[in-house]
Amino acid sequence: MPTDRSLDPIGVFDSGIGGLTVVAALQNLLPAENIFYIGDTARVPYGGKSRKTVERYSIEIGGLLLAERAKVIVVACNTASALAVPRMKDIFKVSVQGVVAPGAAAAVQNTKNKKVGVIGTRATMSSGAYEHAINGLDPEIQVFSVACPLLVPFIEEAMFDDKITDLMLARYLTPLLSNGIDTLVLGCTHYPLLRDAIARIAGPDVTLVDSAQNCALAVKSLLDSAGLSAPSERLGRLDVALTDATEGFLRTAARALELEIGEVSLRSVQSTQES
Repeated sequence: MPTDRSLDPIGVFDSGIGGLTVVAALQNLLPAENIFYIGDTARVPYGGKSRKTVERYSIEIGGLLLAERAKVIVVACNTASALAVPRMKDIFKVSVQGVVAPGAAAAVQNTKNKKVGVIGTRATMSSGAYEHAINGLDPEIQVFSVACPLLVPFIEEAMFDDKITDLMLARYLTPLLSNGIDTLVLGCTHYPLLRDAIARIAGPDVTLVDSAQNCALAVKSLLDSAGLSAPSERLGRLDVALTDATEGFLRTAARALELEIGEVSLRSVQSTQES
């Protein structure tokens, strides 16, 4: 028999809308699960903020998910995964799953020449989280990282197929490609929405890795081991809340990911000022 909490939702959050890429992977792998997603659109992006601020934001959004009876919290944000997951695991009684470790594992599995590139926000790159996670699995792998601070604003403006986006991607990726990488980690959950453009610039010899699918597998393992998996015969639903009304891009991203999103609710957050 399923436990009482098996019908409770998987809680997922991101600084904005990019975490819907993780939601899509969760729905594909775990169609019976309810998912409650919060996009902290009032304070996006997290990538330029301090560790202290990212921790505070993440704990606050995690609390909102617990208020929705989340049985596990998925941090579908690389910056928050790199900077806030350890603190969240200390505070919350439910399991907390980030996206850095699954993405690192996928990179290690895919690289043949042991040269891996990583792109992400300034905060994620400066944390060294991917280098630490990848080299913890295989210390012989060379990791080359580049911060791409302009990509999230472009994506949030739905500039998926735009010459300016392509020019910016080429500028960011050229140093990595010159180092001979054969694997590129999309170290931000927004970036898979630019996957086609990134693939064009990176070329066919570079394998693109995002953590969404591997994160979904990790969540499945967590739920199975804790006896929290929803009954397989049911069909789960997706509920979405935002901290600021930016539904336009939400709908654009949902169409790109083939997600069905009904009515969107709003959740209030505290001051956006860094303390």
